[in-house]
Amino acid sequence: MKKVLSKKQKVQVDEDMPAEYNFKNMKGGVRGKYYRAYRRGHTVKIHKTDGSTTVQHFTIEDGAVRLEPDVRKYFPNSAAVNDALRRLIPLMRRKRRAKVA
Repeated sequence: MKKVLSKKQKVQVDEDMPAEYNFKNMKGGVRGKYYRAYRRGHTVKIHKTDGSTTVQHFTIEDGAVRLEPDVRKYFPNSAAVNDALRRLIPLMRRKRRAKVA
């Protein structure tokens, strides 16, 4: 659920945002353009002050789920999410059986 901002709040947000981060008037932007590539994985190079470089490759595990911020505040970790979902599974099974009968 998105928070609805008043006109006054919208103006304040725009004034506080540096011009280089204001994408409101940007044309040609595509939502999700790099989604598939990101899901395949990405490499990060970390250049340290001693001159060495560390390379790390990150991938998203199969089955990974992204929680929206409003949901995330109720589930501090994956154990909490799994516990809640396990409690829902029996309810879902009962509901399916009722539809079949």
